[in-house]
Amino acid sequence: MEVIERVSIIRDRMQALRCSGKRIGFVPTMGALHEGHLQLLRASAQENDVTVCSIFVNPTQFNNPDDYRLYPRTLEQDTALLRSVGCDILFAPHAEEVYAQQSLLQFSFGPLEAVMEGEHRPGHFNGVATVVGKLFHFVQPHRAYFGQKDLQQVAVVKQLVQGLSFGVEVVRYPTIREEDGLAMSSRNKRLEAGQRQVATMLHGALQLAKEQLVKKPVYTIKATVEAYLTSANEIRLEYFEIVHPDTLQPLAEVQPGQEAALCIAAYVGPVRLIDNILVNLNGGQIVEGEERQ
Repeated sequence: MEVIERVSIIRDRMQALRCSGKRIGFVPTMGALHEGHLQLLRASAQENDVTVCSIFVNPTQFNNPDDYRLYPRTLEQDTALLRSVGCDILFAPHAEEVYAQQSLLQFSFGPLEAVMEGEHRPGHFNGVATVVGKLFHFVQPHRAYFGQKDLQQVAVVKQLVQGLSFGVEVVRYPTIREEDGLAMSSRNKRLEAGQRQVATMLHGALQLAKEQLVKKPVYTIKATVEAYLTSANEIRLEYFEIVHPDTLQPLAEVQPGQEAALCIAAYVGPVRLIDNILVNLNGGQIVEGEERQ
């Protein structure tokens, strides 16, 4: 596996690969890799000639300086994992390479960034769009792979690709979970043992909401989820929403045959976690949704 730190080198390398007819798959990450990332990398390796993974903890998408400072950084371990799944190139730039000059760009994603993550983390998606746009320019991929856990982020990236006419296919894969249901996340490494056990209640809340979706109105389900999580002292719910899976706008009700996304964000101790599931109200039964790309 080739390891590249310089923007000028990754640009030249990618241009040469494209000119030789190679199809490039790209998995952008902030490191602290887990099985969810590895799933994306395996998919890329199967579907493309060359797979590139970036590891860059992007300072412009953190609202909380402590969150940025404490974000897990495990480059040596990550490098070994990337080699084990057939990654061809690791792009691991320093911040001064990515932000050689201060970016003054401001992105607006309209209603998409006025809800959930956008509402609670002002400026977050501007930082995401800035760094993803830069990485797409550097790596020049044909396909880019993202996990469903960051559902709203994927929607933002799709809108970015469409709005700026990037020639990149955005591919979304299902969330990978631990055996107890907790969504795999780099932030899980910051949880203490007791907090780690309590964190499974986020997935429990999503399952509780799914079971009630066919029986109760949305406002009642939201109250039930809030009461369920309030029972745990370590959890502070930030939001629970039932939304359209593409626009991510809140749904007042879910009609038969309609798909919905159940989305949650909460602090477990000092660690902020997010999760979601896709569901379909089908013939009076709730079916957890198939992956949508």
